Amino acid sequence: MATRSIHVAGVIDLAEAQLLIDCGVRYLGFPFVLDHHKEDLTTDAAAVIVSKLKAHATFFVITYLNRADAILELCHHLSVNMVQLHGETDLEQIQLLKQEAPQLRIIKSLIVRGSNTDTLIDEVRRYEASVDSFITDTFDPVTGASGATGRVHDWEISRRLVASSVRPLILAGGLNDDNVRQAIRTVRPAGVDVHTGIEGRDGRKRYDLTKRFVEEAQVGFSEIART
Repeated sequence: MATRSIHVAGVIDLAEAQLLIDCGVRYLGFPFVLDHHKEDLTTDAAAVIVSKLKAHATFFVITYLNRADAILELCHHLSVNMVQLHGETDLEQIQLLKQEAPQLRIIKSLIVRGSNTDTLIDEVRRYEASVDSFITDTFDPVTGASGATGRVHDWEISRRLVASSVRPLILAGGLNDDNVRQAIRTVRPAGVDVHTGIEGRDGRKRYDLTKRFVEEAQVGFSEIART
């Protein structure tokens, strides 16, 4: 995975995928088999989007599946080679996933729950030899969700995780066009991920918000590259 990457999660349909690509986004994610959120589209519909636009972007699956065989089946159905694991996935299952599909890029989530920094650092140490990168996201104690919450966590925690990991770390959690540049300055991540922060009230991604997010993120990455 390239550094300075911008990921957008929750692609609804072909038109939205094309809008994101037009705005400069090159990593597009489909959430499936979720815990608290409704799926945006069917796996068949997602597979069609991938087949039509795979030359222009890298598509990936976001899932709470925790068995290697089920994860691989979903990835094969969509013809994607990248997966973001948000569930409680045992290390043995991730190792099996890598054994069965060495080409599959695995992103392991690190969920910030208050001040659980030490627990997350331990998690990084246990998993970093078996995954390609990590992503931090924010737990919502009200809904119990650990993704697409629109909640910002303490960026100092993510900054410490960046410093603790030999793998790239992607920052997520409540990012939008107003705060992404400062978030990058503070955390110095390899990439950023946005979902609800570029959506309008109808739940669809907006061109103006997405374009501004991409521009602000690129400025942020340029700034940390010079320091």
